[in-house]
Amino acid sequence: MTADLLDHARSLIERQEGSEGVWPRAAALLTRQVLEDALDRLWLAIHPGVASASRATQLTCLGLMITDAGLVADARSAWASLSRACHHHHYELGPTAAELERWIRQTEHLVRTLQQSPASDA
Repeated sequence: MTADLLDHARSLIERQEGSEGVWPRAAALLTRQVLEDALDRLWLAIHPGVASASRATQLTCLGLMITDAGLVADARSAWASLSRACHHHHYELGPTAAELERWIRQTEHLVRTLQQSPASDA
């Protein structure tokens, strides 16, 4: 599912025509869903009670469970950026294709890292 959603997000970025104003938020939403699914799987594997908490709480707890401070910071930054990009703000432009591509790559890295050894870093 992860690869499929990110493939769809990339497809939206590549084929922007016909969806003016919609494709950036749709791509951000798909990417954020992948990140959230990875967090859900992590919490279910190492501490199921946290899975029912808000994402903000989960990301705060991530710093207590994962020793790689850079990974934790990347996860928090990616989720915050993607969440902001998912919402329409009349006074702001949507994210650019380059920003979305960077967030997709960052999310792919986070997902791979979280899947490799969630319990060993806890």
